[in-house]
Amino acid sequence: MALARRRRGSSQVDYWPGFVDALSTLLLAIMFLLSVFVLAQFLLSQEITGKDAVLNRLNAQINELTNLLALEQSDRQDIEDQLLSLQSSLQANEEERSRLQQLLAGGAGAAQEANERAGLLAEELDDEKQVSQRALSQVELLNQQISALRKQIAALESALDISEKRDDAANAKIADLGKRLNVALAQRVQELNRYRSDFFGRLREILSDRENIRIVGDRFVFQSEVLFSSGGAEINDAGRAEMAKLADAIQQLETEIPEEINWVLRVDGHTDNVPLSGNGRYRDNWELSSARATSVVKFLIAQGVTPRRLVAAGFGEFQPLVEGDTDSARSRNRRIELKLTER
Repeated sequence: MALARRRRGSSQVDYWPGFVDALSTLLLAIMFLLSVFVLAQFLLSQEITGKDAVLNRLNAQINELTNLLALEQSDRQDIEDQLLSLQSSLQANEEERSRLQQLLAGGAGAAQEANERAGLLAEELDDEKQVSQRALSQVELLNQQISALRKQIAALESALDISEKRDDAANAKIADLGKRLNVALAQRVQELNRYRSDFFGRLREILSDRENIRIVGDRFVFQSEVLFSSGGAEINDAGRAEMAKLADAIQQLETEIPEEINWVLRVDGHTDNVPLSGNGRYRDNWELSSARATSVVKFLIAQGVTPRRLVAAGFGEFQPLVEGDTDSARSRNRRIELKLTER
């Protein structure tokens, strides 16, 4: 029995030494990693410290250059101020020298004193001239730059003068062309007026001297009653006869007026100021006046008049010949006007 217990105790495995070895190995690895991390932190801090030092040196150099620039500007201003002072002093010395020379002419004793004083002033003047010469050499450089700028400005002004001369020449040509065009237009208008007078005279002969067909200014006027019934736009029989005569006169006019004169015969429809009832074909006087003018144009075209020589326009009651609400005024305002004009 005791022998069996000893055999069972000797067969159990002891794990503790292996666990201690593994723990020691892990601890060594952790220490190694910590050492590497500390070393990396040290190297990184050294690198950052070096860059900060370089940056500080660069900032110091920039500050130094800025100070040098300010100092140069200050020295330039001092030189200019000194130059002005020397010029002022030079002028004062020249005045003093002139005064002493005048005193020299006044007497021998005064002349000796004046010569001594003039000698001292001459020495001071030479010293001041030497100082001013150095300042003038610096100013000369600025003058050269100013001269170069003036040359550029002169070149620009010369180019501007050339451009203005070209503009003046172009404007003169335009003015001459305008005058010639005005003369040509005036000649065209006079020629058209001559044809208009001949045309209206011929119409008066053809259509006879009727009271309801007359010339008003530069227009030939037909009273609406000659051509249309009340409120209508269809040309009646009597009106067709009159319009046929008119068509013959227009066709004859087309053969007489030269092709270079671009003329048209405008047919204007006008009504009185009495509103339409609204029950008829046309809603208002605008439509009625336009329809009457269009009817005349279409009739003339049917009679052989060239369509491009005709224009129809409706004015309603808004351009009366006679102001007022009397029957006589309304009768005169209801009309068809013919106007020969240039297109």
